[in-house]
Amino acid sequence: MFYYLFYEVLDINIFKYITFRGFYALITAFLISILLGPYIIKILKRHQKKEGGYVREDTPERHQQKKNTPTMGGILLIVSVFLSSLLWCRLDNLWVLIILITMLAFFFIGYLDDYIKLKNKTGLRSKTKFLLQLAFATFIATLIYINPFFDTNLYFPFFKSLTIDLGILYIPFIVFMIVGTSNAVNLTDGLDGLAIGPTLITAATYIYISYIVGNFILAKYLYVPYIYGVGEISVFLMALIGGGLGFLWFNSFPAEMFMGDTGSLSIGAVLGVVAVITKQEFLLAIVGGIFVLETVSVILQVLSFKTTRKRIFKMAPIHHHFELIGIPEPKIVVRVWIITIILAIIAISTLKIR
Repeated sequence: MFYYLFYEVLDINIFKYITFRGFYALITAFLISILLGPYIIKILKRHQKKEGGYVREDTPERHQQKKNTPTMGGILLIVSVFLSSLLWCRLDNLWVLIILITMLAFFFIGYLDDYIKLKNKTGLRSKTKFLLQLAFATFIATLIYINPFFDTNLYFPFFKSLTIDLGILYIPFIVFMIVGTSNAVNLTDGLDGLAIGPTLITAATYIYISYIVGNFILAKYLYVPYIYGVGEISVFLMALIGGGLGFLWFNSFPAEMFMGDTGSLSIGAVLGVVAVITKQEFLLAIVGGIFVLETVSVILQVLSFKTTRKRIFKMAPIHHHFELIGIPEPKIVVRVWIITIILAIIAISTLKIR
C-alpha cells in the first residue's frame, strides 16, 4: 500500500527500495505484535477458560502445569505479519501473493485444528488434516508452476551447473516441500520459544537468499538462478521476523501463550514455499536442520516401536527426550537457536562454494 501511495503517487523515491520497506515492515509487524499481544492473550484466556485448557497428553508430565497457558497464539503472529505485508509489500508481485495465500490457507487448517482441540482434545482427524494440507498445497503448487517466471529446473548446492528439469513433476515436489515443512515446524513447536527461534533464523537466511536471487548481477556472480520479482519476498520475510520477534516477546520462557497449529502449520508452509520460489530447496534442509531432526526423531521412534517394540528415545520429538534426561527447558531452547545460527552460516556459505 505504501509503495503505491508514496512512490507511485507522491513520487517519494525511497519507498521503491526493498531494503527500506523491509526494515519498516519488520518494525511495523513487531509493534503490531507488542500492542495487540496483551489483548490477544486476554481473549484467548477467556475463551480457553470457557472451553477448558489443552496440553497434548504425549508430553512430559510437567507440561500439564501449562494447561492454563492459552494456545492459538499464532493468531497474533499471522495477523501482525499479514497487516505489515499489506502496508509494505508490493501487492502486484505474484510471488508475494502466493506466499500470502499459503500463509492464510494453512492458518485456516491450524486454527480449525486448535479450535476443535479445545472442544474434544483430539482436534481434526489426522486423515482430514492431511487431506486439507494436500489440497491447499496442490493448489499453491499449481499457482507456482503456471507462473511464467518459474523455472522447473531443480538446482543443487555446491554445483554451478548441475540441474534436473522436473517438468510437471515439480508440482508433487512442491507439495512435498510445503506439507513436509509445515508438519516439521509443527512437530518442533513443543517448548517455550523452541519453534519461533529457528523460524526467525531461517527467515533471515532466506531474506539474504531472496535478495540475491532477485538481483540479476548478484545472481550471476554467485551462479544462482535469477528469478524476476523474487527480491520482493525479502520484504515479506522481514515482516515475518518482526511479527516473530513480537510473538517471542510473549512466548519466551515461561510462555504467556503458545503458538499452536494456528501458527506452526502456517509459518512452516510459508518457509517451504519461499525455499521453492527462490530455487534453494536443499538449503532449507540445512538451515532448517532442527526441523529435519525433530521429524526424523518421530519417524525413527515410530518405526522402532512398531518393528521391535522398543523406543530409541525416552520420548519423541527429540526435544522431549532431552527434557526427560534432565536438561532444563530454557537451555534446550537456547542451544537449538545456537545450532540453527551455525546451520544458517553453513547454508549461506554454500552460495559461494560452487
